[in-house]
Amino acid sequence: MDIFRFLEENGIAYERCDHPAVFTCEEADRLVPAMEGAKIKNLFVRDKKGRRHFLVVVGYGKTVDWKSLASLMGLSSLTMASPDRLKRYLGVDPGSVTILAVINDTEKKVEVLFDRALWHSQSFLCHPLINTSTLAISKQDIQRFLELTGHEVIVLDVPASGREPC
Repeated sequence: MDIFRFLEENGIAYERCDHPAVFTCEEADRLVPAMEGAKIKNLFVRDKKGRRHFLVVVGYGKTVDWKSLASLMGLSSLTMASPDRLKRYLGVDPGSVTILAVINDTEKKVEVLFDRALWHSQSFLCHPLINTSTLAISKQDIQRFLELTGHEVIVLDVPASGREPC
């Protein structure tokens, strides 16, 4: 899927900045020039049995309390999904996880969770399926993108913790 063609054909405006590959929020802070929009972290996780998959979108600085989030969602646990699952469900490699990757989830197997504090932002910074570019896209256009791909947004207060899942 050519993400740029999809965005343009559907009237989704974006500002683009190309840069060296970034794999962490810290690298993005160092290597991506300043752009207008909320800096987001996209975490691809699954439930204990691997039946449900979630793209959890939070601000750069937030560390998720996975046990509390699982409990909030009525699940026994959440864990990071493997690179194989990431490729199978979202069609991207580690380091390129992005809200825009749900375009590859044609079977609608991935649930999108946005942290409520982040959802109030006017625009978001995200990768266009590769980690060598960053796009700034308005919240309204992100909502439209998710509607076009058939994904509902679940907005909730994602609990914070001091560590990431293994």
